[in-house]
Amino acid sequence: MDAIWMWVGFNLFVVALLALDLGFLHRGEQQITVRHALWLSFGYVVLAMIFAAGMFVFMGETEGYQFVTGYLIEKSLSVDNIFVFVLIFTHFAVPLQYQYRVLFWGILGALVMRGTLILVGASIINAFHWVIYFFGAFLVFTGIKMLVTVSQEPDVDNNRIVRFIRRRFRVTQEFSGSRFFVTVEGVRYMTPLFLVLILIELTDVVFALDSIPAIFAITTDPFIVYTSNVFAILGLRALYFALAGIIHRFHYLKYGLSLVLVIVGVKMVLNAWFGTKVIPTEIALLITGILIGGSILFSIWKTRHLKADEAAQRASEWWIPGSPPKREPKQRGKPEA
Repeated sequence: MDAIWMWVGFNLFVVALLALDLGFLHRGEQQITVRHALWLSFGYVVLAMIFAAGMFVFMGETEGYQFVTGYLIEKSLSVDNIFVFVLIFTHFAVPLQYQYRVLFWGILGALVMRGTLILVGASIINAFHWVIYFFGAFLVFTGIKMLVTVSQEPDVDNNRIVRFIRRRFRVTQEFSGSRFFVTVEGVRYMTPLFLVLILIELTDVVFALDSIPAIFAITTDPFIVYTSNVFAILGLRALYFALAGIIHRFHYLKYGLSLVLVIVGVKMVLNAWFGTKVIPTEIALLITGILIGGSILFSIWKTRHLKADEAAQRASEWWIPGSPPKREPKQRGKPEA
């Protein structure tokens, strides 16, 4: 019964935060300033740390370390999302005042989707213990793949998902304010803003396939997995507006993220094989912090002399679902009706 109330109470807290966010803090279509985004992002981090303190006090030291480690991994991987968000918004020339609405609904969908994946994943692991080896091997493979493909630039023009939607649905040529659908002469059209929302949602699905197994390598407790994911996602919108202008300075972060995935994958396999904590959670937390912090500092140092456009070009080398590697520069076209 206590476990049920924990889930209910936490989800009511999340709903209240979302209602406060949409109904009070960001009413209308005003642009989000960097200062406002930084304060909001800091506020979400503080809330996560308060929750972590509660985990240490009421659930135990082990659970507390598991939450902090999971949150750090999820928060770091969410920066990977931001690279892709910047690329998508830039490609479709989405006005700044509409970007927050897209991210709000995109992340709301991500919360539902990730909650479902976590519950399903936890049930599968409990029923079939050998799945842990599959998750661990998948993380190692994903981390190595990220290292190998780090320099491949996505071709949004030839994105298979975008081409499919444009062939199957009516899409307007221009944006229509912040609306996702419009009716023209009795015919309902999808706007490019909804096309962007679809890409944002699918991007999160792809990243969730990496991040959720990564935190299952830390703990199989679905409540800890879910809460660490939710806190990381809740602050993603604010983090986007805080970092969008300087995200090109974090080019080498992906190398750190790749190594983190490999390490947590190895940890998952070793701990499952020996039936004990060969690599304790505290060690995993320390290694994760060093890799993420080190790659961020190295990125800032390495790009300190680059001009914004040169650094941004390096930051564009990130993968989008359904996009083949881009081999030749192409002109960015507007969505066709």
